[in-house]
Amino acid sequence: MLSSTVFLPLLAAALLAVLPVPDRVARLAWVGTTVADLALVVALVARYRTPAGGGLAFEERVRWIPSVGSSYHVGVDGLSLPLVALTAVVFCACSVHGWREGRRPRQLAALFLALQTTCLGLFAAQDLIVFFVFFDLSIVGMYAAIAGWGHGRDAGRSALQFFLYTFLGSLALLLGFIGLYLAADPHTFDIPELVAAAPLAGHPVAGGFVLAALLVGLAVKTPTIPFHTWLPPAHTDASAIGSAVLAAVLLKMGTYGFLRIAMPALPEAWRAFSWVVLAVGIASVLYGALVALAQTDLKRMIAYTSINHMGYVVLAVGAAGLTGSGTAARELAVTGAVTQMVSHGLVTGALFLLAGVLHDRTGSYAMRDFGGLAGTAPRWSGLFAVAAFASLGIPAFSGFVAEFQIFAGSIGATAWAALALPGILLTAALFLRALQQLVAGSAGPRSVGFRDVRAAEVLPVAGLLVLSLAVGVLPWLLLDLVAPASSAVVELVSR
Repeated sequence: MLSSTVFLPLLAAALLAVLPVPDRVARLAWVGTTVADLALVVALVARYRTPAGGGLAFEERVRWIPSVGSSYHVGVDGLSLPLVALTAVVFCACSVHGWREGRRPRQLAALFLALQTTCLGLFAAQDLIVFFVFFDLSIVGMYAAIAGWGHGRDAGRSALQFFLYTFLGSLALLLGFIGLYLAADPHTFDIPELVAAAPLAGHPVAGGFVLAALLVGLAVKTPTIPFHTWLPPAHTDASAIGSAVLAAVLLKMGTYGFLRIAMPALPEAWRAFSWVVLAVGIASVLYGALVALAQTDLKRMIAYTSINHMGYVVLAVGAAGLTGSGTAARELAVTGAVTQMVSHGLVTGALFLLAGVLHDRTGSYAMRDFGGLAGTAPRWSGLFAVAAFASLGIPAFSGFVAEFQIFAGSIGATAWAALALPGILLTAALFLRALQQLVAGSAGPRSVGFRDVRAAEVLPVAGLLVLSLAVGVLPWLLLDLVAPASSAVVELVSR
């Protein structure tokens, strides 16, 4: 069932790529496939039970490259299943939002369905080669999305910068994977086997070099400072659905790799370098918020808040490596990190879809061009206000649950984590400023005659925000799934 969930979108993409169907049929196929895949994911979540003694659920293994100890091995647990669900939700929302896209809709549908398979496959992968294949293919898919359906004169340049930068990161990641493979005895790329063996334990120098390669590759994808420079131009020139997928799903591949591979497979090296990871997390939180506060372009502002929000995740996984602190605090930090990944995906995906509405109507993201949208576009203004408050971590939404756990766990592990607390205040300031400029006051030059959001634009945004509200009001629905896996990660790091 898991493989069916992963490859259903790819099958639909292949059919759309070869069959010259009308545009309306292509749109219906796109929405229908994402809805069907979301239904399969809901069935997986409903049937999921934490395996006794840990391990994976819905596990599948097929012989693939036996000469190097690699197989098609997939499975999910409390770390990966929430991200599989997030992927299905975000791609479904984007298919609805993209209903009115007039530029080559059949090709667009095929591209995003293929990209959906790469994301689902990565989060389900339990073999390093399978993980790497999906990781690289996601770069190709997003490059095509930015270059082919972006806007502005620099879309091609931004796509090329994104591709080269993230592809260079993937080469560093591959180097780290080869290091793990060579250290294992017998040689293998199987992730559970590598985690169980911790092959570089007792080899601090080699383990440090392998971890450095993994950290660089995953940090570029996250992105953390100083590997973030590809992100703002990629978001600025991507379409609304391209930005939503990039922020909500693709950025999670980096932080997920920390939890799935780097931390449990290299526990000794992770403990040695956890202070470096922690410092990078604090710096990313503060830098992302400060630079976002300085932006006058709405989309660039939201892009920089992604660096801030993903910095919280890096902060938490760094704190989880400080084994001199209590186990309960470190488990809470990891649980908060996974919750933050889900929360950021839901809320920031909604924000990028709303920003796309401004560009579709006016061709501008400049906040100074707007104002008084509460009067001319009350539905857009209401949705943006809810998304802004959800992003700054107000109670009743998922961001509050995530950030509370991250700071409680991280500060419980080390008081230095409190240095990131001003990031919350800066985030509040930048979103309140955006609300004042866009929604309040007198009408700006591009607000006059602004058409409010249509049903196809309301539904995906409202759906994402309702899910964020559900996690904020009933957090146990997610936390009961994540907590056992977080405990297992902390136990593995503590070996």
